[in-house]
Amino acid sequence: MLRRSAEDTAVDVVVYGLLLLVLCVTLYPFYYVLVISFNEGKDSVLGGVYFWPRKLTFENYDIFLSDSNWYRALGVTAARTVVGAGLSVLLTALVAYGLSQRQLLFKRTYFAIVIVAMYFSGGLIPYYVVLRSLKLLNSFAVYVVPTMLSTFFLLIAVSFFREIPQELRESAHIDGAGELKVFGRIILPVSAPLLATMALFVGVGQWNSWLDSAYFVQSDALRTLTYRMMEIINKSQIPTDAVAFATGASNVTSYSLQVTSMVVSIVPIVCVYPFLQRHFVGGMMLGSVKE
Repeated sequence: MLRRSAEDTAVDVVVYGLLLLVLCVTLYPFYYVLVISFNEGKDSVLGGVYFWPRKLTFENYDIFLSDSNWYRALGVTAARTVVGAGLSVLLTALVAYGLSQRQLLFKRTYFAIVIVAMYFSGGLIPYYVVLRSLKLLNSFAVYVVPTMLSTFFLLIAVSFFREIPQELRESAHIDGAGELKVFGRIILPVSAPLLATMALFVGVGQWNSWLDSAYFVQSDALRTLTYRMMEIINKSQIPTDAVAFATGASNVTSYSLQVTSMVVSIVPIVCVYPFLQRHFVGGMMLGSVKE
């Protein structure tokens, strides 16, 4: 066993010290939001709340959870995240599997269409016209249909599927399996890192999206959680006493409701991430090393 010198110990101390500093700087904003959400709103305006609530209260959460619009928005957001991410992962993987086949005709044309679609956009107004012609406006489908195919992950998935040994497909074809059965029984099970990475990124994008709810939806029953958060943020210009009168609680402010909604929106992602972390770490290395 090699003996460690004083210089090695000093370097380790500096490196771990810097890592600890980066960790604190990264996590503290989330911790601060959590602390403010459990502190009285009017007391938070005075400042000086940094590490723990000065006046502990659950009033912010009581006001937040007493509004049925938040429950409805949370349900819509959860539904669009699950359905949107699931359809996007399935369709993107299916299209990528077809493009990864070496014997595919007009392959260059298909890839050219994908590249153009990824780098160029028609703009908001043509996009709105297309959604209107497809009768997707003011419906739940407007959240999931336009995102069913991810061109970015499509290229990554094509590269991943090309690395899968052809012998697996050939042996399955010899046993009489068709392409769909090969895709479902062989390709998808060995593509767990790819699918988990796609699901995480697409799911977080669906969870955080609010522009589509603001531009393409008019029904309050279809508003998302992030859209409701933006409404609360826009109310930050209202005087504190007006917000307190509207909520019926003298200690609740628009800012305290903002941070409370942030905590509620962050918790689901934090709970889901540990289950995908193992596959996510492997998926981030896709295409980075070639043998």
